[in-house]
Amino acid sequence: MKAVGWKILRWTERILALTGLAFLLFFLTCDLSIMYSGSMQPTLKGTSVYNGDWVLSEKPTYWWRNPRRWEVVTMIYADGRRVMKRVAGLPGERVSQTHSFQPIEINGQPVEMPDSVDLKFLRLGNLCRDQPVECGDGYYLLGDDTVDSDDSRFLGPVSRNLIVGRACLIVWPRGRIGWVTR
Repeated sequence: MKAVGWKILRWTERILALTGLAFLLFFLTCDLSIMYSGSMQPTLKGTSVYNGDWVLSEKPTYWWRNPRRWEVVTMIYADGRRVMKRVAGLPGERVSQTHSFQPIEINGQPVEMPDSVDLKFLRLGNLCRDQPVECGDGYYLLGDDTVDSDDSRFLGPVSRNLIVGRACLIVWPRGRIGWVTR
């Protein structure tokens, strides 16, 4: 009878150790955020924490490389909120827009933008000044729904240390489960 008790105790220890290791790995390598605004529609949807997409971001990619243009990243605002935005401008680049309803320009050259980015209200904030915005050491981030996005047009370029990871998978709601498109 004692042998059975010891076996149960050992299995319990192993299961708890593996569970602890799984939690540790998850928190070191992943971030789970809820899309609570419409700023990334149609790529990511939601208007509150009750109906927003649950997005899993992975961190290890940015341990050995920097974010790339048009990737959707998770960043942290100064007040601690996690939001998803799309990388438009990279460090050392100048971002501008010379005409309304046109794509942005990087270092004076037009760039092809993802179809999901709404060009209608893109020329707001610092893009309406007819002067290029210097990224410096930061990243110029945009939301896909430009009418409803508090992004680099209003905040300026975002420091690399505020970018948590690359948004990669919508895990909830069930009908929207799938990869986050670039």
